[in-house]
Amino acid sequence: MFIVNVEGAIVKNDQWLIIERSKKEEHAAGLLSLVGGKVEQEGNTTDILERTVKREIFEEVGIKVKDTIKYIHNTSFVTDSGEDVINIVFLCEYKSGQASAKSKDEVESVHWMTSQQIENHPYAPSYLKESILLANKIITTMNNC
Repeated sequence: MFIVNVEGAIVKNDQWLIIERSKKEEHAAGLLSLVGGKVEQEGNTTDILERTVKREIFEEVGIKVKDTIKYIHNTSFVTDSGEDVINIVFLCEYKSGQASAKSKDEVESVHWMTSQQIENHPYAPSYLKESILLANKIITTMNNC
């Protein structure tokens, strides 16, 4: 059985909202990451993934994103503690709020970073870089339409 996790690649003025994961986290402690979290069981429902990513973004960093959430990609991985996870990444556009680390148990710090800064950062894992690359491709395609 998989844990389902969602993440938001949040863009504002050509910068991405990136968190440094808390050093207390079981998985990927201290690494840079997109904002997100686990999908909770809700019974029969619709748009659970989109609602979850919006909720997690607000809970973790205190900002709201626009309703126009776009699917980027999904991956699977095994956590450091051996749990199987499906991770789904969405492109989100900043709407309002001041980004800050709401829970030091989950988020050490928040940063608005360019794609280049993420690419060159020593604590940016390859999967984060891949998500940003794919998000940029979607933005480019949308701008060329």
